[in-house]
Amino acid sequence: MGALDGGLDIPHSDKRFAGFKKDEKNLDAEIHRKYIFGGHVADYMRSMAEEEPEKYQAHFSEYLKKGIDADGMEGLYKKVHAAIRADPTMAKSTKKPPTTHKRYNLKKLTYEQRKARLVERLNALNSSAGADDDEDEEEDDE
Repeated sequence: MGALDGGLDIPHSDKRFAGFKKDEKNLDAEIHRKYIFGGHVADYMRSMAEEEPEKYQAHFSEYLKKGIDADGMEGLYKKVHAAIRADPTMAKSTKKPPTTHKRYNLKKLTYEQRKARLVERLNALNSSAGADDDEDEEEDDE
């Protein structure tokens, strides 16, 4: 929907939008408007506040810190839409990029590195097995 608001001509069908009823084959504009202005989020906030207050506090902590509640959600969305229309250019992030990139998988080792690692493990295994044999021999001598 954002690209269409910006004026791009993208072929689309109303079937894709929230509020489209397959039975009647038409778009309910009120439901669609509700989704555009965050009504579904406000409904979720209200239901969670009633049913699970501690989860609500954790889940919407940033909203609560900024003083945003379910009733102010539509106003917030209107303000954001107005700000985007006033200046649609992308703002540069002020966040500092990470100095080191997290690596979750190990780097691939070369053949030589794998071979050296295998020799090292075999030596460690042999030396520990040799130490166990020495202990067994000492126990037999007693």
